[in-house]
Parts: sequence; C-alpha cells; structure tokens
Amino acid sequence: MSIKDEFISFIHQLQNDICHGLETADGKAKFREDRWERAGGGGGITRVIADGNVFQKGGVNTSVVHGTLPAVMAQQFNVADNSSFLAAGISLVIHPQNPFVPTVHANWRYFELYGENGEVKDSWFGGGADLTPYYIFEEDGAHFHRTFKDACDPFGKELYPQYKKHCDEYFINKHRNNEARGIGGIFYDYLRPQPERTAEDLLKFQVAVGGSFIASYLPLVNKRKELPYTEAQTDWQEYRRGRYVEFNLIHDRGTLFGLKTNGRIESILMSLPPRARWEYDFQPEPGSEEARLLEYLKPREWVKD
Repeated sequence: MSIKDEFISFIHQLQNDICHGLETADGKAKFREDRWERAGGGGGITRVIADGNVFQKGGVNTSVVHGTLPAVMAQQFNVADNSSFLAAGISLVIHPQNPFVPTVHANWRYFELYGENGEVKDSWFGGGADLTPYYIFEEDGAHFHRTFKDACDPFGKELYPQYKKHCDEYFINKHRNNEARGIGGIFYDYLRPQPERTAEDLLKFQVAVGGSFIASYLPLVNKRKELPYTEAQTDWQEYRRGRYVEFNLIHDRGTLFGLKTNGRIESILMSLPPRARWEYDFQPEPGSEEARLLEYLKPREWVKD
C-alpha cells in the first residue's frame, strides 16, 4: 500500500475513533454525517455534533481532494499552472458547553504534487493540535502537552520542543499585541522525506501523533464537564471565543488555503463557534480567574523533565 493510501486509511479510522469517543463523553448528541464531492476532484466526510450535554458545537472532518492545482497555489509553490496535486487530511474543532472545558483544535494532513508524467514531484506531511482553555488548570495544560511530547519523543527528543515552539509562534493574534489564541501544543508543516527520515518514517510519526489525540483531550473533558458555572463565566467564554474567531478568519493558513482552492465553505467555517461576543475595550477584573488566564497566553514550559 502506498504512503498516500495508508494515510487516507488512517485518517478515516481516526475520524471514526474520535467521533465515537466524543459521543461517549457527551452522552446525548450524535454526529451528523455529510458526504460531499469536490467539482475539481475528490471529496470528503464532514461530521458535526451540536447541542449536546457537553459539546455545544464540534466537527471532525476528513477530505481527500485532487486535481489541477489552482493558479494561486501553483504560483505559491512555484510550479506550472497545470500541475496536479492530492491533499488528504483530518481536521477537528470542538467547542464545549462548559467554560471549564477547553476548546481544542487539531489536524493532520498529507500533500502530493505531481509532475507532467504523473510522478510524485514533491510530498510533505503537516499537522498538530492546540488547546484553548477559558480558565486555567495547570494540570490540564501539562497533561495535553505531555501526551504529545510522549508521542514525539520516540522519533527524536528534539521534535517536541521544536514543534511546540512552532505552535507558540503560529497561533498568535498579531493584531492583538501578539496575544496567543490559547496555551499551544505542537504544530509542524512541510515535513518532507529525507535520507535520514523517509516517507515511511514520517507516516509512522503522523500516525503516532494523530493517534494520541483522544488520550490528550478526553480526560480533560471528563474531568471538567460537570463543574458548575455561572452566566458570567459563560460570557467570558464567549468573549474569548471572539479572539478565536479573529485568528481563524485573519491569520489561519488552513482557512485561507480552503478559500483559495475553492474548498467547501461549510467545512472550512466549521471551526467557528456557535456563539461569540465582542465588547469594547473589555478588561477582566484584576486578580480574577479571568485575568489569570491572560497571564498564560504567552509561551511557557508545560512539561518539565
């Protein structure tokens, strides 16, 4: 089986496993599935959960699209306008009801670029996962980071620090004085086969990291989902979600890629929360738990060996 086919099989199984885990944690809501086709080639499976006991809105999507590379992307990759490509991936965003349960985002993807005779001219993996809490529990942040560090370490002790740094630098609202969207995780892109790290090695790494998602997030959900909360705490959650929306619409490369490649708009904007708020020059009460969150929206070491 080719690298491409193995990865496609992996993301479809991972989609099933994650959806099952989230439905079990919710206890009420089920994912709605929508299979779609892309006019230029390929398609995907969108699954959305909403109005549950635990999850207000969430999506776990897979797509496998192929065809002629859109002109704007051909220019970006510095290849001929008639070049062909394949892009496969899984992407998820989960927005909880309870403000003590963090929002989470993750994706894992694979890209192939073909030459005139159909040969693979270039290929790379990318992906990662990051956590966006509304209230800080240090042990939750440590657990999330530790899980992905443990997944990375067998492939090189240098990988987690490198990919954590990349995540810290990427998920930033630069227009908000470089405020982080959340407390990070790991993020990497353009992992190409090299003599010392083959495509098979990269696929094993991708499977290990993607396969760690359930263990990274569901324990946090189950620990916090029944904590009591107030209307004011929900207001804070929705205010912070406003910053989440700002990042996705202004800075996120995945969103921009989907729009530039004539992607399916419902799947692209699935990441947006059902409710968010903006208030003019809002500042949390000094010394409050809300103000404490802001102290953590900057790079910090979550895992201490």
